[in-house]
Amino acid sequence: MNKFSWNSIANLLFIESPAGVGFSYSNTSSDLLDSGDRRTAKDALEFVIQWLERFPRYKNRDVYITGESYAGHYVPQLAREIMRHNKIAKHPISLKGIMVGNAVTDNYYDNVGTITYWWSHAMISDKTYRQLLNKCDFHRQKNSNECESLYSYAMDQEFGNIDQYNIYAPPCNKSDDSTTTSQRTLRLPHRPHRVSKQIVGYEGYDPCTEKYAEIYYNRPDVQKALHANTTKIPYKWTACSETLNRNWNDTEASILPIYKEMIAGGLRVWVFSGDVDSVVPVTATRFSLERLKLSTKIPWYPWYVKKQVGGWTEVYEGLTFATVRGAGHEVPLFKPRAAFQLFKSFLNGVPLPKSSN
Repeated sequence: MNKFSWNSIANLLFIESPAGVGFSYSNTSSDLLDSGDRRTAKDALEFVIQWLERFPRYKNRDVYITGESYAGHYVPQLAREIMRHNKIAKHPISLKGIMVGNAVTDNYYDNVGTITYWWSHAMISDKTYRQLLNKCDFHRQKNSNECESLYSYAMDQEFGNIDQYNIYAPPCNKSDDSTTTSQRTLRLPHRPHRVSKQIVGYEGYDPCTEKYAEIYYNRPDVQKALHANTTKIPYKWTACSETLNRNWNDTEASILPIYKEMIAGGLRVWVFSGDVDSVVPVTATRFSLERLKLSTKIPWYPWYVKKQVGGWTEVYEGLTFATVRGAGHEVPLFKPRAAFQLFKSFLNGVPLPKSSN
């Protein structure tokens, strides 16, 4: 039904990671209280190894890893584990590259970039912006109560009723005055966004998609058809696991050292940003990537899809960065055609088109 579906040009394997999200599980329930970045990466590597053993016809295929949001940790960390595995493996995994979107990358620069985005897009006042810069120590994993209060004030009093994942799209309301408990990242700036009156969708986007998904995946007939719940006990599917969120053990302060490893290892590395996301905004990604001090190979230029500017891009030595104009946190959800072009260019290892027929 989706003519821009990525699996029309590549075999896609979706991994629910870490164990405990979606329909994934552990036979040892205490595992869900003992998870974090390191365990997730090692579990994901073990999954890839065992999956290739189970389906050996794919062993010689080129492998690419993609993800978005907190997968800005998962994807590079899995790539690092695969690179280490390949050094000692009899049958190395043919990892060729990674691509991440609106990706959590570096605690300090992500946070500075996020509040800068809020200020530059008139979401917060000059006063709040200055106070956040002065009162918050973004080098710390957990900030002070004063800093937390400033974040809460900004979101509760100054943002207004918006969808933080796309600041120009309408929010969803399928209930009277509820709030969503979905937390898709583990970063300080993100808080659940409030919901209110439903408005006409944003370029075909339905703001209540996540609500529909939650209803659908909790239907017993759907779970049976997916072989997702083989017990007689009703299974509650949620967009995110609050259990994992509350019990997350470790998170790397910066993924930039892994970027250096991947580039040195010859992997294809692409990073993209939907530019109307305020949760992991384009400014956060640009501030983070700037710290790599990469030489420019192809200077900044607009790229096109269907005779329209799809976004802007710059090609560095070892890394390609691209924005997707008008896309929110989940780029393919808001701009499927542009995301499809992005995916094709990534797989082909060619720069995004400077013109479009």
